[in-house]
Amino acid sequence: MSQLPDEPAASSRILTVPNLISFARLLGVPVFLWLILVPQADGWAFVLLAAAGASDWVDGALARALNQRSELGILLDPLADRLYIAATLLGLALRGIIPWWLVAILVGRELFLLTLLPRIRASGRLALPVTYVGKSATFCLLWGFPLLLLGDLPTFGAAATAFGWAFALWGTYLYWWSGIRYAQQTFALRELA
Repeated sequence: MSQLPDEPAASSRILTVPNLISFARLLGVPVFLWLILVPQADGWAFVLLAAAGASDWVDGALARALNQRSELGILLDPLADRLYIAATLLGLALRGIIPWWLVAILVGRELFLLTLLPRIRASGRLALPVTYVGKSATFCLLWGFPLLLLGDLPTFGAAATAFGWAFALWGTYLYWWSGIRYAQQTFALRELA
């Protein structure tokens, strides 16, 4: 099912390096939204969003390398991803950089997954295991949207827009594909019970 390799059991620790990175990512969400909407500081918004995207990989790699996987981290990491995606969608749509139909497609996926939450919790799990498809989708979206943000630049704006749309559309497809795979995993949990 293209799942990440088996992970050690998650601890109940709260203060871990990966969790601190996830907390920092969460604190960056309102700052990003302010940068994109109020001063329209696209350069700084791009830097913050790119750093958040890179730190998404870093916190997971550190959790594995330092053996600091935690129950809190299992919840914080996807929460930070979803909040950045939501803030980016909102900011870019309000600025007219992306159309509202794209927002509806991505929000629809989140609502679809929300309907699975009771089944996941009934199985005794906090969340479903992360998959390569899900991580790839997040990567594409968190790199596609910043590139779209740079579309107005005079020197390489057209290239940024082209690559941004390629990442955003491929990421949207993968985002839904991973959502369908998560639904399949959820229903398989019931069969195993």
